[in-house]
Amino acid sequence: MNKASIQEMNTIGIDVSKAKIDCAWLREEGKLKFKVFPNTLLGCNDLIKWSLKNTGLEINQLHFIMEATGIYHEQLAMQLYNADAMVSVANPAQVKFYAQGLGVRTKNDKKDSAVLARYGLKETPKLWQPEPVEIRTLKALIARLDGIEKDLQREKNREEKAIISKAPDEVLNSVKQMIGLLETEQKRLDKLIEEHINKHKNLKENKVLLKSIPGVGKVVATRMLMLMGSREFKSASQCAAYLGLVPVERLSGTSVKGRSRLSKAGNPAIRAKLYMAAVVATRYNPDIQAQYERLTKKGKSKMSALGAAMRKLVQICFGVLKHQKPYQPQVG
Repeated sequence: MNKASIQEMNTIGIDVSKAKIDCAWLREEGKLKFKVFPNTLLGCNDLIKWSLKNTGLEINQLHFIMEATGIYHEQLAMQLYNADAMVSVANPAQVKFYAQGLGVRTKNDKKDSAVLARYGLKETPKLWQPEPVEIRTLKALIARLDGIEKDLQREKNREEKAIISKAPDEVLNSVKQMIGLLETEQKRLDKLIEEHINKHKNLKENKVLLKSIPGVGKVVATRMLMLMGSREFKSASQCAAYLGLVPVERLSGTSVKGRSRLSKAGNPAIRAKLYMAAVVATRYNPDIQAQYERLTKKGKSKMSALGAAMRKLVQICFGVLKHQKPYQPQVG
């Protein structure tokens, strides 16, 4: 068997959902063999056994390709990684474009696993590695804090409606009690995050570097620590693109030319925090202030200039962490 055949026969695409994992093994000459397993620890073990039996290869020769699907892929990716298999977690948008290029119109779990197998063979996506434990913990704490803050805002909205509608005291007291509980939990989680960062030298030092940037406070610094610790970005522009901060043009021939907008492809929670930070940075960060004034003078809208400020802020964050030096203004 030649090297190309071995490479083809070691590729297994996996479509992951909450309840099950659909697998497509790409055999010789582009043939596919399918199998479905439950998305459980036992299901993953059965998947490994099935893969070894059918391919006749060692586990470290097998390449599993899956999409990032919320949290449902994480357990499976970790189990396969710990078993010494090669694992790639692909960007869903890239896989979607690849499927469109193949002319795939039908979308179901079986088809998706087949597309992933072909994508893995053709594109050879980079291998996945789990995040460091301290980053995984930070990520979980921040996710919980974000959830509590959303619930808190909902209760405050309910309180406002209850006051306007003159709801009974019992209802208003219930809402106030929930607000108090959520505020207490918000403070507790905020303290836990601070303590966690201070326990780890690299996180603590990187947070200090990030906070040296005018416009970057505790909230943004914490989230940028999480983001840049969980992913290996090759450049500042790649990081900005991941967060959905790159402009998207609407241009078609000579008749359609719409205003550029941000792609908004990334994490909306982080982007919302960056927006507020950018507003502050346009007043207090010399580099971003100069850029903002330059763009508005050229006729750019304030929203467009703020989008550029968000992008610039991410690039500065990337730079101070990469070079491990505090922020130094670039403008004279």
